[in-house]
Amino acid sequence: MAQPCDDLTGRVALVVGGSGGIGAATARQLARAGARIVIGYHQGRTAATALLSELPGTGHRAMLVAIDDSASIRRLADEIADAYGRLDILVNAAGMTRAIPHDDLDALDDATIDRVFAVNLRGPLATIRALKPLLQATGDAVVVNISSTSAFTGRGSNIAYAAAKAGLDTLTRSLARALAPAIRVVGVSPGSVETDFVPGRDREALQRQARASPLQRVIEPDDVARAVLACVTHLKAATGIRIVVDGGSHL
Repeated sequence: MAQPCDDLTGRVALVVGGSGGIGAATARQLARAGARIVIGYHQGRTAATALLSELPGTGHRAMLVAIDDSASIRRLADEIADAYGRLDILVNAAGMTRAIPHDDLDALDDATIDRVFAVNLRGPLATIRALKPLLQATGDAVVVNISSTSAFTGRGSNIAYAAAKAGLDTLTRSLARALAPAIRVVGVSPGSVETDFVPGRDREALQRQARASPLQRVIEPDDVARAVLACVTHLKAATGIRIVVDGGSHL
């Protein structure tokens, strides 16, 4: 009998930025489908350890990685190779931003721009580069890059973040061509999500935005995680695509 398409038993999934928010929700969804989960964390060791105890199944691990440090990413790749000998699923969910008005260009200093691009654009590319041999070896791997509607609306927490996510979308399309057929590369683009990702974000503003959207609902981390799961398990003939999860706010 063929294995159901949503059964990830025997697969290994790395969720970078997996200790909270969208990453943690994604780790839970993939674990429920049977995958062994590697939670890639940086400053969230306590949260990552707590999440491990919640995940169904066995064989899960938490591994330290600094997404803006290529040497740290290479060490993570070696650690996964030693522990599992394979990698089937990579979810690039790590990111950072801070709220800066788009017309306040002086506040968007060089250090902030460099940091935003290092984490949100260079980091995912460096991660894919380091893990490419493990992913290719499976012959049927998938990379899911968590982007943002900021990439194509030009709105969001700050201009550098929107530009970095636009770059990530281009990276997704380019790598979908370059790494096929052994690796699919897809993107999931949330709008504003009910998390603490943007420091100091006004929760009432999030509610107002949701009420003004066609679906009139706040997007939860699980909404995004289910889109990731669909990309992994069901959309086997799709690569280079972008799935928008924002309740229709971009319309």
